[in-house]
Amino acid sequence: MGSRLNWLRAGVLGANDGIISTAGLVVGVAGATTARAPILAAGVAGLLAGALSMAAGEYVSVSSQRDSERAALETERRELAEDPEAELTELTELLEARGLKRELAREAAVQLTERDALRAHARVELGIDPDELVNPWHAAFASLIAFTVGALLPLLAIVLPGPSQRVPVTVAAVLAALTLCGVISARLGGAPAPRAILRNVTGGALAMAVTYAAGTLLGAS
Repeated sequence: MGSRLNWLRAGVLGANDGIISTAGLVVGVAGATTARAPILAAGVAGLLAGALSMAAGEYVSVSSQRDSERAALETERRELAEDPEAELTELTELLEARGLKRELAREAAVQLTERDALRAHARVELGIDPDELVNPWHAAFASLIAFTVGALLPLLAIVLPGPSQRVPVTVAAVLAALTLCGVISARLGGAPAPRAILRNVTGGALAMAVTYAAGTLLGAS
């Protein structure tokens, strides 16, 4: 359940990033020109660059985490082979630290060791499930999809309406989407929704305001 919540939270954050970064880009270009082609080109380029960057960054990050987990498991496997009694004592102390009485902790440690010593130490000592190591490809694909879905909203909102409605429609759509993202992220994290919504909406509005002003100045010059 915890792993699923982490994936959902990462997906919401990825979509949020796609919304804000793409909205800032297309609104900035819309401030410089009313022509649809350059706005669309900039939006598509931003979507592709952002999605691939997110995927690559997530792949590298999660690959490093998986390498660390594998190294920790290998160390634990070696220690179990070299000094099983010391490892049993260590597991007992870890279980005792979690609230079990000494005798019960020793009995639980013995049973867990007899069943699967490496799994027991991995879960209790390292907080790792040997059968569920993080997958960098899953993380990269999830980030790519989440960013793309988020980026599509401002991209469509800016290119579908006529020139006079583009920016207002995009701003409204983006702020509504950021409000929804704020609500979802708050519920997933058990935090107050108003604060998360305020952060999201303020950040998105500021990004669009700054890039629109910059685009307008550049277009005028």
